[in-house]
Amino acid sequence: MQTVYYSFVPMLLASLLSIQLVLSGAAETSRQGTATRAGMTDAHEGMTIGVDPWTQPSQYKEKFPKKSPLSGGVVALHVSFRNTSDQGIKVDLQRIRLLLVLDEENRQELAPLTAEDVADTVLLSKENGKDPTTRRNPLPIPVGKPRPSRDANWTNLKEACQNAGVPSSVVAARGSVEGLIYFDLRGEVQLLKNAHLYIPNLVTMNDNHPLLYFDIDLGHSSSD
Repeated sequence: MQTVYYSFVPMLLASLLSIQLVLSGAAETSRQGTATRAGMTDAHEGMTIGVDPWTQPSQYKEKFPKKSPLSGGVVALHVSFRNTSDQGIKVDLQRIRLLLVLDEENRQELAPLTAEDVADTVLLSKENGKDPTTRRNPLPIPVGKPRPSRDANWTNLKEACQNAGVPSSVVAARGSVEGLIYFDLRGEVQLLKNAHLYIPNLVTMNDNHPLLYFDIDLGHSSSD
């Protein structure tokens, strides 16, 4: 019995160690997967904002089966807003800016495109089809000018952009909102390596209390 006892204990310890290693590996894999899906995040005062730049054509296929914004140089940022506080928070989506550092003396900020702006840029813009690596400064800022030849293809793309966009500017208490925000980078996705997403003007719904702004560095999430 003594021989059996001493041979059994090492076997049991080895089995327990193997199980622990497997579980630790699975947990680590799960953590890495969550970090990858979440992209870059910032959190304070009960609000967590995650940003995932869509720089690959494959990321657009589900939302845009026919024509992709990326084909016209427009990059979408998938942005998620998660509110863990006990009251709703309003986000001024129109005040969001993409801050770009083109070089030491050239910094720009881009306003988000509306769904109509995206359809105009992708389907009607004269810049579409030109070499995206050719630097053309300054980068465009949408001005909302009406354009002709808005056909069924234009309507379909506009509606797809609206459906994929952030559906509401209000994030309910203990709730979340997510969707795409569009910026015209003329296909120069490498500019995101030196870019920040600046999100000001968040206020609580009950007492109109302002939250500190969010400034999210996109450099580590755009290497793909």
